[in-house]
Amino acid sequence: MASFVLSENLILPLALFFLLIDSTLAVRRLAESSQPMSFQYHNGPLLSGELSINLIWYGKFTPTQRAIISDFIDSLSSAQHETQPSVAAWWSFIDRYYPLANLKKPKSLTASRGKQVIDETYSLGKSLTTKQVEALASGGPQQPNAINVVLTAADVLVDGFCTSRCGTHGSSQVSNKSRYTYIWVGNSETQCPGQCAWPFHQPIYGPQSPALVAPNNDVGLDGMIINIASLLAGTVTNPFGNGYFQGPKEAPLEAASACPGIYGKGAYPGYAGNLLVDPTTGASYNANGINRRKY
Repeated sequence: MASFVLSENLILPLALFFLLIDSTLAVRRLAESSQPMSFQYHNGPLLSGELSINLIWYGKFTPTQRAIISDFIDSLSSAQHETQPSVAAWWSFIDRYYPLANLKKPKSLTASRGKQVIDETYSLGKSLTTKQVEALASGGPQQPNAINVVLTAADVLVDGFCTSRCGTHGSSQVSNKSRYTYIWVGNSETQCPGQCAWPFHQPIYGPQSPALVAPNNDVGLDGMIINIASLLAGTVTNPFGNGYFQGPKEAPLEAASACPGIYGKGAYPGYAGNLLVDPTTGASYNANGINRRKY
């Protein structure tokens, strides 16, 4: 089985430029323009139709932590009418890349939570190589419409985590005609929250500003949501390295990473922008999800 790492959620410490999303800005652009941000299309396949997002939990996560991420995934194509701006509205914006590629547009680009695998025994240990992460990803369904998301707990070390990346996405080939995609994201709470969970933690480098209150009261998990969202957008629009991206193939700027570090209007290095604030908790957020979640 061949594996290919296509894009990494890179850490650029001097400018604190992580591969983050701005859901509010995306919804605003959706309302103002029928065209998404311009990227070069490299004539490769995109993921489309009904996608199954399978969660592979490696290490110890509490039920509350698993619910935060599960609710985010369920919010992507939710039929509920969440308050705007919503996670579902941001996700639907990605659908607009298909006509630009002159592809037959699917009826809808939907995502639903599929299989869940829980490995609390640290079956491969607490220090993982990239190959071991790929092996964990293979524990999910190996089919074209699957995105297998490996989530590593706060006490798990992964090659490159915190030094050069917060997560990654890639693909694995099962046979000559079949391949599936995967994502890995780690919980940075005890290892590098100032790098991979900003702006919910004080940054390590660059301009210093107070940390924002995490909307789900969990700095590590709210940081994971940022990186999961970015990598999901990149996986769908550039699943095999020849879809939508700018720059070199080895370090591409993808659909949710071309405006790094920007969450809202007026953002600049060290300042996330003008975000929505929950009047009760004081938490900052820019998208509403199911079950009254904020992200």
